[in-house]
Amino acid sequence: MKEELFKRGVVEIVGKDLLEKKIKSGKSLRVKHGVDPTTSDLHIGYVVVYLKLKELQDLGHKIVFLIGDFTARFGDPSDKGKSRNMRSKDEVLNQAKNYLDQVGKILDLKKTEIRYNGEWYDKMSAEELLHLMSNFSHAEMIERDMFQARIKKDSRIGLHELVYPVLQGYDSVVLNSELTVCGTDQLFNELQGRKLQEANGQDPQAIMTVPLLLGIDGKNKMSQSLGNYIGLNDSPDDQYGKIMSIPDDLIIDYFMLVTRVGMDRVTKYQDEIKSGKNPMEIKKILAEEIVKMYYGEKKAIDAASKFEQIFSHKELPEEIDKFELTGNYSLPQFLVELKLAVSNSEARRLINSGAVEIDGVKITEISATISTHSGMVIKVGKRRFAKIK
Repeated sequence: MKEELFKRGVVEIVGKDLLEKKIKSGKSLRVKHGVDPTTSDLHIGYVVVYLKLKELQDLGHKIVFLIGDFTARFGDPSDKGKSRNMRSKDEVLNQAKNYLDQVGKILDLKKTEIRYNGEWYDKMSAEELLHLMSNFSHAEMIERDMFQARIKKDSRIGLHELVYPVLQGYDSVVLNSELTVCGTDQLFNELQGRKLQEANGQDPQAIMTVPLLLGIDGKNKMSQSLGNYIGLNDSPDDQYGKIMSIPDDLIIDYFMLVTRVGMDRVTKYQDEIKSGKNPMEIKKILAEEIVKMYYGEKKAIDAASKFEQIFSHKELPEEIDKFELTGNYSLPQFLVELKLAVSNSEARRLINSGAVEIDGVKITEISATISTHSGMVIKVGKRRFAKIK
């Protein structure tokens, strides 16, 4: 049994004694992890859990990867200060369609049991749901910290939200989960699973919680909605560049949580930073390690070379996407046409944040009209370029 399994990146283990006993016996455990599709892409914040699942898979345990195609209809909980808005089944499934390809970059999907909780909840009768809810009281559900915070602010709590922890808990009963791995923000919900399992004659699952990864802003949990994320599907150049933008005090956390660089090396890097070594040199190693995980060594080296060219030597990249555009465009429309923004709303956000430069001049007026000319260079953020033919 690997010592790192219970230590590296682990905040708490509920039911640790029984878990250790089962693992030492050589038993193959059913290890559950669930994700609600609230966006179309995953980011490396999820990788904190997935790398722990990979460790368990490599030890011979069965990973049960649950896509919450039913529970995700309750809405995105990112803004915990507001009530969740319900979503349609089709909307959720559309968000989930690329998840497995991304998860497969870390887990061996051939050895992974893939499940959807719509399998049972779409068939559950109202009477069965009421029986399930009767295992809990309003007082028990309202204890959750996010609900307590809303009560203090006199903010709305929908009745459907109080049911959500019950459903997440019941997933563990259906899947006969023996261990669930999750972020610390999911502990309350998974504890409800232990209660329901005991009520249904099962051993209560152990719960292993891992930290929530801070985003590249260094302040908030990594989230697509906050724009502070590094996507698993981001290009090698974008992944590398975003890693290079994280605050220095996150370098060691990122090594610990989203790479599997050996702890002896991580400790060495930590000591070097404390001794005065330029953190950027360590950060370059981190960026290359992360890109290598998803794109291989060659792409990682290429991304590092491009970063040096653009940022250290202040040069334009050798390869810039070129577009044939003539005439006048509103600035948001111009960015969309150049594929530097996916929508007018994203374009406006980029302009407002001062991220847009044209021929070396920062443009901050959303109402600006752009007249194209051959050779025009457009830059968005630190890493994205386009050129007019």
